[in-house]
Amino acid sequence: MVRPRTPAGRARETNDRLGRCFPGSTADLCALDHGDAFQLLAATILSAQCTDERVNRTTPALFERFPDAASLAAAPVDEVERLVRSTGFYRAKTRSLIGMAQGVMDRFGGVVPSRMADLVTLPGVGRKTANVLRSVAFDLPGLPVDTHVQRLSLRLGLTTEVDPVKVEHVLNAMVPAAGRGMFSLRLILHGRATCRARAPRCTQCVLADYCPSAASGGVVRGSLSRVASPRASVD
Repeated sequence: MVRPRTPAGRARETNDRLGRCFPGSTADLCALDHGDAFQLLAATILSAQCTDERVNRTTPALFERFPDAASLAAAPVDEVERLVRSTGFYRAKTRSLIGMAQGVMDRFGGVVPSRMADLVTLPGVGRKTANVLRSVAFDLPGLPVDTHVQRLSLRLGLTTEVDPVKVEHVLNAMVPAAGRGMFSLRLILHGRATCRARAPRCTQCVLADYCPSAASGGVVRGSLSRVASPRASVD
């Protein structure tokens, strides 16, 4: 098998191989449980510095009590804080959740918008969260860049950038628009299962034969030393 030698070639091959490892649509691959765009937006806000598993244990009670933007916009602060406390940073997340719901009601008629320019005006919503919504809820082009995507992009030699927005733009040029969300989610799943931050499983990796980090005798250490502390949903 010919090994890809350029960043774009490695991105295409990575997309193909991980597509076989993790088949399905963005909705299939998304780990956050949700029923609609509003619930996905709320769950993504809660996922900042928190595991998806913890969020999925938290949101059923939250969505049972506040299932839509109208109910959450009028929610008592102390009740929301109690419901989301286990996800960490619960006071800030409560402000973001209620502020987001109020913004959706006041400026978008109760319907979560799909445009990037609109989404990032909502409290607690940055480009990463907006890209999650666009790719998963609306089936639109969107490539969320979290710490897994940053780490794998550096290790695979797809980019030398460490700023998430710059990484996003670099990867966007390498991946067809319709597949950007799936590419991001597959990198995330591979990062969790195999290309881990502290103990990468290079000998079990389906990308090891052309990964520059694996080929050099081990993963490049400290490759994210210049990356800011992750704040996934609020960056």
